[in-house]
Amino acid sequence: MKHPLTLAALTLPLAGNLFADTSPTTLDTVVVTATRTATPATESLASVTVIDRAEIERRQSRSVPDLLRGVPGVTVSQNGGAGQVASVSLRGTNSDHVLVLIDGVRIGSATLGTSPLQDIPIEQIERIEVVRGPRSSLYGSEAIGGVIQIFTRRGGGPLAPRLSVGGGSFGTLSASAGLSGGGENGWFDLGANVERTDGIDACDGRPAPYAGCGVFQNDRDGYRNIGVNVRGGYRFSDWASLDLHLLSSQNRTEFDGTIYGGNRSRSEQQVLGGTLTLQPLSPWTLTLSAGHSWDKYRVYFDDEAAGIDDRFIDSFETERDTFSLQNDLNLAPGQMLTLGLDYTRDSVSGTVDYDKDSRDDVGVFGEYQGAFGPTSLTLSLRQDDDEQFGTHATGSAALGYLFANGIQVSASYGTAFKAPAFNDLYYPNYGNPDLDPEQSHSLELGLRGELPLGTIGQGDWELSLYQTDIDDLIAYDSTSYSAANIQSARILGLEASANARILGWDLGSTLTLLDPENDSDDANDGNLLPRRAEQTFQLDLDRAFDRWSFGATLFVSGRRFDDLANSERLAGYSLVDLRAEYAIDASLRLQARLENAFDEDYETAYLYNRPGRAFYLTLRYEPELP
Repeated sequence: MKHPLTLAALTLPLAGNLFADTSPTTLDTVVVTATRTATPATESLASVTVIDRAEIERRQSRSVPDLLRGVPGVTVSQNGGAGQVASVSLRGTNSDHVLVLIDGVRIGSATLGTSPLQDIPIEQIERIEVVRGPRSSLYGSEAIGGVIQIFTRRGGGPLAPRLSVGGGSFGTLSASAGLSGGGENGWFDLGANVERTDGIDACDGRPAPYAGCGVFQNDRDGYRNIGVNVRGGYRFSDWASLDLHLLSSQNRTEFDGTIYGGNRSRSEQQVLGGTLTLQPLSPWTLTLSAGHSWDKYRVYFDDEAAGIDDRFIDSFETERDTFSLQNDLNLAPGQMLTLGLDYTRDSVSGTVDYDKDSRDDVGVFGEYQGAFGPTSLTLSLRQDDDEQFGTHATGSAALGYLFANGIQVSASYGTAFKAPAFNDLYYPNYGNPDLDPEQSHSLELGLRGELPLGTIGQGDWELSLYQTDIDDLIAYDSTSYSAANIQSARILGLEASANARILGWDLGSTLTLLDPENDSDDANDGNLLPRRAEQTFQLDLDRAFDRWSFGATLFVSGRRFDDLANSERLAGYSLVDLRAEYAIDASLRLQARLENAFDEDYETAYLYNRPGRAFYLTLRYEPELP
């Protein structure tokens, strides 16, 4: 099996000035998130990383945040171990500046403005596309830093069962099962998984006014996840097909807290959607899609010593309805025009009384993609009409040129915005209904090409330089005791990555250098934005020997600060993960993973612990298809 990875800073001497690609998949991979149309990854003018199912299983990743760690431009911080709240930042922007989609449907909390990526069951994922850079001109609000789209297992082909069981450190147990098939014109996948762990002590609490959880509870904070995926579709003819999908995730999480804020949560995420694709004429493809997502979060307090059993504290619930109509018109070979309309309705409910509990947004967008010999051009424009903040226009332009030696140079510019979350607008004693959307403009320069490895192997590389300026950032204003548009930021970054297969070895690495500067006119001007590492580097090495395969990952993170004042410094750290797999036969594999092999003690959020050395075993059964 081929496992093309990435190769960057430590392996640059192999081919001179090699800064590498984001994609840990094959070169002919097709991506859809960057332009909302199917485009070969090598022809996309956007910075894209694609992680497929083979890569997920090869890396033996246990969660989506774990899988995203090391992707260029991505910063992950987590408030403890498995199942604890994880924040994912793209290109130094805020965690709520990332739009998250599951099979094209928006997910997340409209009150917080973020998505619970730690709760998405990784066993139900077929692939993930990470698009870095502004995408509001295609998707509307939230896509300042980029878009993360998760695709669930689709199925298709002959009937095929699958099964996995595993366990390991911290009392971790997991199991998953599935069945896929569909034949020549249909496809379906049915999957279910369960995982539970005793976890670690999430927070090394300190009394107020210290940061962190604010309390000290010397106990393990467990986690349980139950996931179900149902997806199916049928191609009725060459001009009509239908796809339906449902993903459900139910979670129980323990954390360190108080009788006022709770120390246990029960959450549920569900995504339901369908897509009808029609081709009335050969140059015209019409796509109709609709979706509904739920995000439910309930908080309880439990203290056996005090005789308190799951006392209810709070609840928050978001429901999102989405509808999209998209027309793709092939004007001529290499020339495509896309025209579309999006409708989104957010509704919130729970124990908090918001002045308004729903809002609508209608977005109209257009995109042109053209190829003129070695020159590529992409233009997009969108206008959103939001019930709360009115109309807002965004746009982007990208130009690329492919030289005869295979090196492509590109430049792009884009604007984006983020509508305030319901908490920012209406939360009692904090919200401000007069807030404006957060706005950004970004400039990016890119290079990509193939590694000149001759007869010893093959590979590719990519380098991106960018600057993003964000205005009207929302923060707490101590003078008005409410949320206000009082901050701004300037973010400079470099992303480099490559993949290579050399003499049977799969090598790879990614490098991110980030300068996320607070550009506000206050005491924090010039400081680094919180929880963004200034440098991250990842090196992968894998090799297969007959039935055996072995791999190792080195991840290095530079320092970061936990607060705007930069008074709480989090030191840099290095992690080494080791993995092995033995193919018992063509259908049965035994996997082993040693995480944090050198038992590094580190934090990605102040006072919140991260797991030490851990060992996991997984047995996977999946018959080899003819």
